[in-house]
Amino acid sequence: MKNILEYLERSCRLHPDKISFADPENEITYKDLVSSARRIGTALAAVQTPGNPIPVFMGKGVDTIKVFFGAVYAGCFYTLLDTKQPAMRLTEILKTLEQDFIVTSRAYDEDLAVFGFTGKVLYLEDLLKTAEDPVLLARIRANALDIDPLYCNFTSGSTGVPKGVLVGHRSVIDFIDIFTELFSITENDVIGNQAPFDFDVSVKDIYSTIAVGATMQIIPTRYFSIPTDLLDFLVDRHVTTLIWAVSAMCIISQLHGFDYKVPTEVKKVMFSGEVMPVKHLTEWQNALPEALFVNLYGPTEITCNCTYYIIDRKFERGESIPSGVPFPNEKVFLLDEENHLVTEPGVDGEICVSGTALALGYYNAPEQTAKAFVQNPLNTRYLEPIYRTGDLAHYDENGLLCFASRKDFQIKHMGHRIELGEIDKAMDAIDEIERVCCTFEKNKIVAYYVGDIDKKEIAARLAERIPRYMIPNRFVKKESLPLTKNGKIDRKALAAGL
Repeated sequence: MKNILEYLERSCRLHPDKISFADPENEITYKDLVSSARRIGTALAAVQTPGNPIPVFMGKGVDTIKVFFGAVYAGCFYTLLDTKQPAMRLTEILKTLEQDFIVTSRAYDEDLAVFGFTGKVLYLEDLLKTAEDPVLLARIRANALDIDPLYCNFTSGSTGVPKGVLVGHRSVIDFIDIFTELFSITENDVIGNQAPFDFDVSVKDIYSTIAVGATMQIIPTRYFSIPTDLLDFLVDRHVTTLIWAVSAMCIISQLHGFDYKVPTEVKKVMFSGEVMPVKHLTEWQNALPEALFVNLYGPTEITCNCTYYIIDRKFERGESIPSGVPFPNEKVFLLDEENHLVTEPGVDGEICVSGTALALGYYNAPEQTAKAFVQNPLNTRYLEPIYRTGDLAHYDENGLLCFASRKDFQIKHMGHRIELGEIDKAMDAIDEIERVCCTFEKNKIVAYYVGDIDKKEIAARLAERIPRYMIPNRFVKKESLPLTKNGKIDRKALAAGL
């Protein structure tokens, strides 16, 4: 297999009339999805050559999925432009892509007016009127390679310009084949999609679905602010599999959603993006005692995830949930600051990854690509590119990888080198604290937290767990912690007082 369309077409042959994707307003069968995507692909092939981007200005929904696969039929790769993102950011992305057109739907005309886009607009409704050209599509497919790009997701860039992580077909196929087999995702599953379509967690949802002939239910973002609506959706749509960001799970447990309703058909719960607070994991385990729980780790640049840990017990507050072991066909190892291999338990090193799952680099950004995707310093004999994640981890006594912190979150305070993640972990061990995030602002450690506990009491409890120089200088109690659109705690918003 060298193209993800082979997943889609195989599932179409096996389950032509089965619902492939659904949202609250629309649903589409595998047969109709293939038909729509081929028509869209024929139309897009008239305006874009293979190997080039298709910018998609749309939100989450069935129509967006049609455009994604249409872009792939055209031999191109897609980039989602979130309609709610600031116009300046969207303009920067289009500048990086070097494109002056977008694909959208007339349902987004108001968002388009706010964006103020002045280039060419291709409407989905018009693309769908194009007659399929099977000869053209066959020629495009015949010339395709498994290293061709499939999608480009933009993340924040250190220079202020968004970075486009470009991922190819082979990387997705390599990962998804293993992912679905390892966690027994089958045609009988209903995947409840939480992640935005420009966030790589959604890649697991979309491609697991078409790889096995499952159904994906697209959950509206607004439901994650209303646990009752969210739980009603999971129950009413018979969702069996959740591949969610940690913060999305915490919303339900923090607001005691399981007191309202338990989605008993959920049998697989996989989470990633941040360290899972033990308190919240325990609530989920208690609510769904028969479910499989998996901690996933990995940055966008290595196609979703590179390690996993199947939760096999209840954890105590203050314990670390391991990141686990590498996925098959991925090499994950630790390097110290002198590029020496770290193998000793308890010693932190930077997580580095090699394997087929590595991204193709950052789009139109050779200097940034060269900094992050480098030759393995332990291998001087042949070409072996690795990705340096910027994350720190160590091995526990069982040889399992344990995430420690971002290198960015390692600070120098009062002459001591401190991992902010270690303070987060110590605060998470306090029963009354629901969520916590520590930052370093104006040479002070600031702890933002949600929970019914006095600041002096927190300091006293921390003194039993960590050295005095690590105890935050300020404690800020919040009703909730702000989240980024990808469901992670928004540190910039915290520091800005939001």
